[in-house]
Amino acid sequence: MAAQVKQRALITGASSGIGRATALAFAQAGFDVALVGRNLTRLQAVAELAIAAGVDAKTYSVDLSEVAQVRSRFEAIAQELGQIDILINNAGMGYTGKLAETPLEDWQRVLDLNLTSVFQCIQALLPGMRQRGQGTIINVASIAGHQAFPEWGAYCVSKFGLVALSKTLAAEERSHGIRVVTVSPGAVNTPIWDTGTVQAEFDRSQMLSPELVAQTLLQAALLPQEAVIEALTLMPSGGAF
Repeated sequence: MAAQVKQRALITGASSGIGRATALAFAQAGFDVALVGRNLTRLQAVAELAIAAGVDAKTYSVDLSEVAQVRSRFEAIAQELGQIDILINNAGMGYTGKLAETPLEDWQRVLDLNLTSVFQCIQALLPGMRQRGQGTIINVASIAGHQAFPEWGAYCVSKFGLVALSKTLAAEERSHGIRVVTVSPGAVNTPIWDTGTVQAEFDRSQMLSPELVAQTLLQAALLPQEAVIEALTLMPSGGAF
């Protein structure tokens, strides 16, 4: 099923993992893409692959953890591009540690990136979507937004919050023609497991692939405007989290 001509998707965390796979999946489906991440070199490599698929691709280096400047940066992107039909809030970080031992600075860092930056991205792009009377916002949450896991407290709180944000936003914006989708994957084999803030041992061969998650996000976006998949939980069929 081909995308409508000149629809554009903006994807955060687009330089690796789910974001990279999503950028390429949308490009291959005919969407122009705007790629946001911290590492411009890696973003440009993804953009080149997207352009090779025959679409327009723009890159923007933004540190979403600096939440005070996220809204203004995204407003500038929206002004430059003119129309963003689909916003995919994918950027985030993993964090493990017992709640009793989690420093306030770490807690705020997780909440800022995984939740508050999403809130700011949404606020920046909502006016344009409202003006056009349509738009799709896809928030990548987690199974940890529905089920609590010991030693993943800050992460779980951020993802539970993201689910609540999505539900509230959907209720508020439905009358403006804006669809809100929450996709909650189980464990996905991405570089998040290699970061210094995650100490966990899992069999990564049993996890979902970024490409499988990306195809799910694409299918949610391709649903006719008159319908919406409001919430979708995607788990590895082998039963692993």
